[in-house]
Amino acid sequence: MSKENAQNPDNQHTPDQTPQLSLNDQMQRRLEERQHLLDAGINPYPCHFDVTSFSLDIIANFREEAKEPVAVAGRIMTIRKMGKASFFHIQDSKGKIQIYLKKDEVGDTAYDTFKLLDIGDIVGVKGYTFKTRTGEISVHAESFELLSKSLRPIPVPKEKEVDGEKVVFDAFSDREQRYRQRYVDLIVNPEVRQTFIKRSAVVSFMRQFFSSQGWLEVETPILQPIYGGAAARPFTTHHNALDMELYLRIANELYLKRLIVGGFDGVFEFAKDFRNEGIDRFHNPEFTQVELYVAYKDYNWMMELVEELFYRTALEVNKSEVTLFLGNEISLKPPFKRLSIIDAIEEYCGKNIRGKSEVELRNVAKDLGLELDPKISSGKIIDEIFGEFVEPKLIQPTFITDYPTEMSPLAKEHRSQPGIVERFELIVGGKEVCNSFSELNDPVVQRERLESQAKLRQRGDEEAMIVDEDFLRALEYGMPPCAGLGIGIDRMVMLITGQDSIRDVIFFPHMKPE
Repeated sequence: MSKENAQNPDNQHTPDQTPQLSLNDQMQRRLEERQHLLDAGINPYPCHFDVTSFSLDIIANFREEAKEPVAVAGRIMTIRKMGKASFFHIQDSKGKIQIYLKKDEVGDTAYDTFKLLDIGDIVGVKGYTFKTRTGEISVHAESFELLSKSLRPIPVPKEKEVDGEKVVFDAFSDREQRYRQRYVDLIVNPEVRQTFIKRSAVVSFMRQFFSSQGWLEVETPILQPIYGGAAARPFTTHHNALDMELYLRIANELYLKRLIVGGFDGVFEFAKDFRNEGIDRFHNPEFTQVELYVAYKDYNWMMELVEELFYRTALEVNKSEVTLFLGNEISLKPPFKRLSIIDAIEEYCGKNIRGKSEVELRNVAKDLGLELDPKISSGKIIDEIFGEFVEPKLIQPTFITDYPTEMSPLAKEHRSQPGIVERFELIVGGKEVCNSFSELNDPVVQRERLESQAKLRQRGDEEAMIVDEDFLRALEYGMPPCAGLGIGIDRMVMLITGQDSIRDVIFFPHMKPE
């Protein structure tokens, strides 16, 4: 650690300030202990330790008649220093286990070193398994090694018995603090790890599910000269060498369709996408989604695929098709309810908006008490009505289908209903978790749609799409009938793990500056 960082571990200062000493007493003491170790010729940060066993495995496989040799490593979470023998618990990636340390066995030097250790330090222990008089499976240390000296004390919760019940004090429970310091959250609230282990399992299963169908996992550009594939505002950056403006992608749709044009029957991509929008329980400006495109299929086929995918993912990860989400018990067992967006508004609002003009739609919104931006068009008005009065009421999985054309410029015209496109969104727990089209593959109609979007931009709609000439050129070479799908991984993980905020399923969510 440099001299500067030793004085200020966070290394935080404003441009007009020199880092100042700002350590509390505990941190000062730990720095002094670190120096004592160095003075004694002990490296507080060695290079490696050969781990052979993990806490929960030791406990699960314990045999009282056998002293199994083990080498474990982890962070000290409790410590009881006594005269010639001490106990401490370490926490590894799987759980906790108690260590028994005896001065006569590890030697004076090692035991004196142990006295300089604190809760939060990471150690490696070699020894054998045994059970204490109180029945706790433990490791009898024959040697130990300091692997990392912790300079900042961790906020360890304390338990006390009050009126016969255990009460936890000083828990690291403030949500904003947990999100900002996820590394501490994972240390002191190990149950949080399970959410992210399940997140990994969700992505792993979905990847396997798609690959088993013979579809190809691909990668497409994150930096794009023209952003498209969704209605959203982008983040903008600049490429110095080419002296050109570029955008972080808001979706990967248009590039994946180019690959269908190129001859692949099915492609998918797990992608980081970026939308310059607000932050709330369901939105993070940087998010993960998977997009899938399959040639010769339509949105009806895709609905059945989504039902199977969500059902099988829940069974794989939770061992049950039922999940508790936002206080509701939700079943992901097919079939899911299907309802057109027009019928849904009529069912939940008592308003028939089929075929109504923009003026008439504004009057409907006004009757419902909804204030609208005067710049938005008919499609956005319908979207606002649905989002405000219908979507929150759709708790069990529901496919909302058949959107007005203006709302979906990349979707194919409905085969039997003029002015409608073949699109669905899956709503669960009152929130959209995926979006799908029968993809528009007529280049002439697609150009007309994108040019109409350009006119909406001129009216002030910053989320309207841009005319992408290269994408249109690709369509002009011919794209087969195709079904496309986008699933928000963060929201799907919220659903599967029962979390009520997107920040609980993203390791490092975006936050306002401290």
